[in-house]
Amino acid sequence: MKPINRRSFLAASAAMTANMTAAPALAAPVAPTVPVAKRPAAAPPVAARSNSVDVVIVGAGAAGIAAARRVAAAGRRFALLEATAMVGGRCITDTSLFGVPFDRGAHWVHMPDINPVAKLGTQTGLDIYPAPPGQRVRIGRRYAREGEMEDYLGGIVRANTAIADASRKNDLPCAQALPKDLGGWRSTIEFVLGPFGCGKDLSEISALDFTRSAERDSDLLCRQGFGALLAQLADGIPVELSNPVTRISWGARTGGVDVETARGQFQARAAIVTVSTNVLTAGKIKFTPDLPRRQLDAAAKLKLGSYDHVALELPDNPLGLRPDELVFEKSDSTRTGAIFANLSGTPLCVVEIAGGFGRDLAARGDAAMFDFALTWLTGLYGTDVAKVVKRRHATHWNDEPWALGAFSAAAPGGQPARKVLMESVNDRIWFAGEAAHESLWGTVGGAWESGQRAADAVVKSFGRKPG
Repeated sequence: MKPINRRSFLAASAAMTANMTAAPALAAPVAPTVPVAKRPAAAPPVAARSNSVDVVIVGAGAAGIAAARRVAAAGRRFALLEATAMVGGRCITDTSLFGVPFDRGAHWVHMPDINPVAKLGTQTGLDIYPAPPGQRVRIGRRYAREGEMEDYLGGIVRANTAIADASRKNDLPCAQALPKDLGGWRSTIEFVLGPFGCGKDLSEISALDFTRSAERDSDLLCRQGFGALLAQLADGIPVELSNPVTRISWGARTGGVDVETARGQFQARAAIVTVSTNVLTAGKIKFTPDLPRRQLDAAAKLKLGSYDHVALELPDNPLGLRPDELVFEKSDSTRTGAIFANLSGTPLCVVEIAGGFGRDLAARGDAAMFDFALTWLTGLYGTDVAKVVKRRHATHWNDEPWALGAFSAAAPGGQPARKVLMESVNDRIWFAGEAAHESLWGTVGGAWESGQRAADAVVKSFGRKPG
């Protein structure tokens, strides 16, 4: 997800104009050179394998990695357990599919000035660079002109203002707050702010949650992939992969938590659970006794949206797009997407599908996803993309058993659920992840900061370490 600069019309307009008037200057796509990665300077000490620890951390995504680093830095023993075969959660880089880095999930490093992942990432030795500003809009088989872009951006600003104004009175669905004068840009604005920015249609999103999300108007990209960056930050931390947690017992009798896994049991004083809200509400991890209804209701109100990538290898740049260029379509329906082209100068082009349309399309399988992407691109560029595309791949995050979706967006009236999810359960269980952050939800940085907060709270609950 790359959110739009929601509130700064002039800055966005300038970026758009620059993109429209600049010469294409597309470098020939090349495979990125991967430098020898350096271990982060601030990497914490690690804990030895033990079935009796201070903290069990469930999930080795951004929140779990951040929590493990924090707990280790405090001198506490931990076990970091991951259900899948790799670290990263919903931020994973694949290099086998296309021979170049492909981020299957998160890709943009948002808000580098305040993002702890961005700050740590500069110490890894990976190639991190600024994402191009702005984006373009395709109207039929041409790009929007300057005046049309101003109309579009003006509509974005009015929509954001209307949603913010409405949220001060009542936490209604974002769709109900939209101004009536968006004209022919309405469907495009609804896609950009809803499915593309939040993974859900605006009718499913809390106006208050939308308004409280931090403005994400500057980004970095990692040439080796955001997932590769996150994996570097996990370097040196012991992780038990392919070891899903099946049950967490936290009653008074245990005096802490007993954590059952596919490969045995752990005893700990506390657990930090970083699984997605959809995994939590699906009951894939059993709790004894059951979790309080308060936490389960909060997770249900923070259900994950749908966001998938249809990745296409397009040699020789048949669409004539620049490296890392983002293009939307002026659409008149929900059957639309976004193009993210020539990732880091490679021949890889990704069509982003999201929201209700994306969810339904993904449920129909790869063939339907590829057919939409190729037909859609051909309609916009007049090129028979199907004849030149080489390798292709579609993600299916809704079907990933330990994700069951993309990222959270609160249902109307559900914004307070984020704070509820941050509460501990009897000082035994803490939850962390992108859903457990009030303003940075839906981001890797938010998940990381949430993991740090949970770890700090757990360590504080132990009191001073005996000397």
